Amino acid sequence: MTQYPTRSKEVADPVLIVGSMAFDDLELPSVNAKDVVGGAATYAAYAASLFSPVRIVAVVGDDFPSSVLEDLTARDVDVAGVERAKGKTFRWAGRYASNLASRETLDTQLNVFADFRPKLPASFADSPFVLLGNIQPQLQLDVLSQIKAPRFVAADTMNFWISGERKKLGEVLSKIDTLMINDEELRELADIHNIRRAAAAVLNLGPKRLIVKRGEYGAMLFDDEGVFFTPAYPLEDEVDPTGAGDSFAGALLGYLAASGTLDGPCLRRGLRLASAVASFCVEGVGTAKLKAVHRADVMMRLEALRSITKTGG
Repeated sequence: MTQYPTRSKEVADPVLIVGSMAFDDLELPSVNAKDVVGGAATYAAYAASLFSPVRIVAVVGDDFPSSVLEDLTARDVDVAGVERAKGKTFRWAGRYASNLASRETLDTQLNVFADFRPKLPASFADSPFVLLGNIQPQLQLDVLSQIKAPRFVAADTMNFWISGERKKLGEVLSKIDTLMINDEELRELADIHNIRRAAAAVLNLGPKRLIVKRGEYGAMLFDDEGVFFTPAYPLEDEVDPTGAGDSFAGALLGYLAASGTLDGPCLRRGLRLASAVASFCVEGVGTAKLKAVHRADVMMRLEALRSITKTGG
């Protein structure tokens, strides 16, 4: 088995994750599930904690179970930045198509997330690796203003911010290293349908790298070394794709923080590894499968993914 060189979690750099923690009500082809603990920051934290210590900044209501925060703490996730506000936790409800390729939002209740203003504990200000989840661009900028000298900053965004807050989003793009979005968001941001040309247009807006998440079709990296593609791990049983993209992002940041380098080959290895981690997320409802995975499981699946893509002589 080919081992990816990573430092142990004891010496790895910490990853700061800012985003949502939520309850999801899911209508899936195989099951209906209510009150599933989710949110971008939750998925990303579980994934990143496989490789590095994690710091999380989010807001939850007084209905959010303490057991979840205790579980995260046990996985070396510092929850000092999780604010518990009076009221209900952010809630999302969605229905997935029978092939899981698309979903319909049935209900969104922002609740305490509507007034979320990220405040970093003083101990988080030196975070070298930062993942800005899909929150309002101004809040992403507020987070960056509280961090001293990050080595690597990645950000996510969505169609709502692309269409409604393009100017502020442009400020974010000028300050980050890597943008992670899906192909639909890329096309809207660039106003170009062709992915290669759209990627070039977005890179001209400021980020050094662009990662395009394409679900079951894998992911693409665009940077100054060219274009790189990694396939998704082919699954026999797909249950719930919620949070897979956030798991991908968290795993990538966690791996980079543990690797000790940010060169091109490391980023490309990280994308393959992130694809392997995200595949576990899809095999269970919510974070159930993801939080039960160990690094050794990921490495075995990574080796299988490498074998699948290996060409003959």
